[in-house]
Amino acid sequence: MEALYTAHVTSTGGRAGKVTSSDGVINLELRPPKEMGGPGGDYSNPEQLFAAGYAACFAGAYGHVALAKGFRVRPEITANVTLNKVSDGFKLSVVMGIRTTGLSQKDAEELAQDAHAFCPYSRATRGNIEVKLEITAE
Repeated sequence: MEALYTAHVTSTGGRAGKVTSSDGVINLELRPPKEMGGPGGDYSNPEQLFAAGYAACFAGAYGHVALAKGFRVRPEITANVTLNKVSDGFKLSVVMGIRTTGLSQKDAEELAQDAHAFCPYSRATRGNIEVKLEITAE
């Protein structure tokens, strides 16, 4: 394995704290969402941050596999990350919304499966959390 890049982000205070990246680009206050007893307002949370990273990574993977097959697409990817209560704690699940234009439904679905196989986030979560793909071609 050849390391290409390492991100450095520090969390202090957990879900009611702050996250900062070593380059200062990320500098966010975190609070639990209102649905989990938090204050609401202009705060992020770990699920939003995970969803943002996964959506961006999946979109890049989709574009990559599409180009390799001769398609030029710019998909819109929405990662819906849910924190679920289970008997021994908590577990994440994801519904990945994939919307493309200019492709048949069949091609869009094949590219989504290829992207899911290629995406580093999908590889990291495979076998650990449920990820459902919902594909719409227009």
